[in-house]
Amino acid sequence: MKTSQLTPDSMASPAGITLISRLLPAFNNSTHQPPEIVFVSSFPPRECGIATYSQDLISALNNKFGSSFTIKICALESGKDTYSYGDEVSYVLDTSNPMAFDEVARKLNRDTSVKMVLVQHEFGFFSTHENDFIHFLHTISKPVVVVFHTVLPHPNEVLKANVQDISKACGAIIVMTRHAALLLNSDYHIPETKISVIAHGTHLVPHLDKNELKEKYGLSNQKVLTTFGLLSSGKSIETTLWAIPAIVKEVPDVVFLVIGKTHPEVVKNEGENYRNMLDQLVCELGIEQNVRFINHYLALPELLEYLQLTDIYLFTTNDPNQAVSGTFVYAMSCGCPIISTPIPHAKEVLTEDNGIIIDFQNSEQLADGVLLLLNNEPLRKKISLHTLQKIIFTAWENSAVAHVKLFSKQLDNNLQFSYQLPAIKTDHLQKMTTDFGIIQFCKINHPDPESGYTLDDNARAMIAMCMHYELTKNDSDLVLIQTYLNFIQHCLQPDGKFLNYVDTDKNFTHQNQIVNLDDANGRAIWALGFLISRKAILPPKIIASAIIIFKQTLPHCETIHSTRALSFIIKGLYYYHQAFESSKNNLLTERLADRMVNMYLHESIKNWEWFESYLTYANSLLPEALLCASMVTGKTVYRTIARESMNFLMRTIFNENGIEVVSNKGRFDRGSEAHQYGEQPIDVAYTIITLASFYDRFGDKKYLEKLFEAFEWFLGKNRLNQIIYNPCTGGCYDGLEENNVNMNQGAESTVSYLMARLTIEKYNKSDVLRNQ
Repeated sequence: MKTSQLTPDSMASPAGITLISRLLPAFNNSTHQPPEIVFVSSFPPRECGIATYSQDLISALNNKFGSSFTIKICALESGKDTYSYGDEVSYVLDTSNPMAFDEVARKLNRDTSVKMVLVQHEFGFFSTHENDFIHFLHTISKPVVVVFHTVLPHPNEVLKANVQDISKACGAIIVMTRHAALLLNSDYHIPETKISVIAHGTHLVPHLDKNELKEKYGLSNQKVLTTFGLLSSGKSIETTLWAIPAIVKEVPDVVFLVIGKTHPEVVKNEGENYRNMLDQLVCELGIEQNVRFINHYLALPELLEYLQLTDIYLFTTNDPNQAVSGTFVYAMSCGCPIISTPIPHAKEVLTEDNGIIIDFQNSEQLADGVLLLLNNEPLRKKISLHTLQKIIFTAWENSAVAHVKLFSKQLDNNLQFSYQLPAIKTDHLQKMTTDFGIIQFCKINHPDPESGYTLDDNARAMIAMCMHYELTKNDSDLVLIQTYLNFIQHCLQPDGKFLNYVDTDKNFTHQNQIVNLDDANGRAIWALGFLISRKAILPPKIIASAIIIFKQTLPHCETIHSTRALSFIIKGLYYYHQAFESSKNNLLTERLADRMVNMYLHESIKNWEWFESYLTYANSLLPEALLCASMVTGKTVYRTIARESMNFLMRTIFNENGIEVVSNKGRFDRGSEAHQYGEQPIDVAYTIITLASFYDRFGDKKYLEKLFEAFEWFLGKNRLNQIIYNPCTGGCYDGLEENNVNMNQGAESTVSYLMARLTIEKYNKSDVLRNQ
């Protein structure tokens, strides 16, 4: 963890205010037009892989960054083919007309709203007028970024000179694999500093039940092999067809799906000769019952469902120079085990733990690979998990973040981009909740009942749903709140203490005897107090039940010594105080807060204004607890220490990456170096909740700045520039590790995100940032 050298004064600097207006452009009163970025690319309704790629990338950029900028399209056409486009297409470049290049370049230069041009490059687009294209790039007076979809090895001198000329005309080059970047550097002598690798984006998918999907598409009890994409002889579909008889001999219930219509350029030049040849081959081999051609366009959701039901994905291109494949990575994003020919992309991402590579046009190897996987379901599942973990960083949301960071650099950091707040979703939380409580863990996004339940998760879930009900007044929330409250009641013991761990049969586990349960008890008191504080909106029966439990558990609070448990309890007492005045509870609050003051006075020194000689989990709770105590008792010493310690924590966990909370790999001891990874959503969420409390109490904009900056961590502003919140499922990944996110979406992380998202909602809807 690199700590920034922020002082309390510097945290309220104009730079911080710029950050807030950047985060919430709706609150920025500036009337200036957002900058325009022009994509030069083929674009739907033209049917080609790059057109789809550009459409997906633009959609991700718009969804992720809202009105930070406007994206317009310069659509590539050739000759007589013309298309009817939507409003996003502002220019059309006919690549068969040499005069068109200069004309479009002049229009781009004259348009003052255009700040940058991104070109999707494929050699076939400009093959007849390569020099005119290069001149076009040099003529454009705006920053230019070129995306190479193909990088050919061992270029001749003409090709090398052309690529070098393209490089000279642009400020940055994007490729999609490390292999392509190495080729540009080694074979074309393009400086490494000009090359960025941004992987081909993939769609987040809900990972639906495979058997249910097979039933939906009439494939029940069948083993499904799939390939998809616009059909051409380069796909070498016959490689699979020749292998089917050997596969069927051992696995009779196999079916091979060939999804996709014939490529329009192939139809134009050759008609349906290739497809007809494949049909004839199917008949000659007698495999009509084992091959199904789906010869039409599939909408994206339907295509992704086919991939999710697939047992093995087959990629059999016969082009050794195909740099990257969108179909290939889409299959990976759906968890398909893959058998592929050795294109550079496959060799880069497929290893023995997530796929099989075969030689070009080798049907025997393909059959052997298919049978190995079909006859070993545990191996298929293992490969599927490894595949998902390998591909998770390529989500279109992450691609959008990487592109915008590059755009900003090309514009000398003058692109004031803002993260769009995701819609509030409780889908995943509801999916994890049974009639007993919220299940503890998930395997990816599928609840794992064998992991059981915890008081911790159900207490947090009850707070989250109280917040959600306060916002929506949705009666279905009350059912969930009652469920979580019942679980808390289930965990309450006759002595007023709580147990934490419950198995799937509703029995308390042995873990309760070997783990310190102070924090779990504190969380339950916090959750009960929070619920009681909402007595004006929640049903009296729920409030009455919570009060009974709350009062039963208070007598043992002073026997608790965990600093964080004390903090939870003080928060619970504070919320109870909002609903009911109680001098007895106020005195308890004061005694607990005094213990924390004594800890602070004992440990705090210059540049370490803290309660302990280390930082660990849930650190922000400590200053927040004293802030709550000050509002209950009116004692200024609590408020003073709360602010001192919170400012120290902010200086420690915020840096140039945004927020970096203390790792769960170990404590951050005073005078030592902190661990660099193992960041947990729960700690970021706690920090956001605390910052909101401090802003509400003091009205100091520095707390609001950091609140929104911390929330960006979930959206991709973190050490790995990867999303932690999954907008497809509504779940939250379980942590930010050294090189990847933990793709499981358990209760702790999902509920923590939801609490954070609901916390910032009132600031998003208010006018608090206007007229900054």
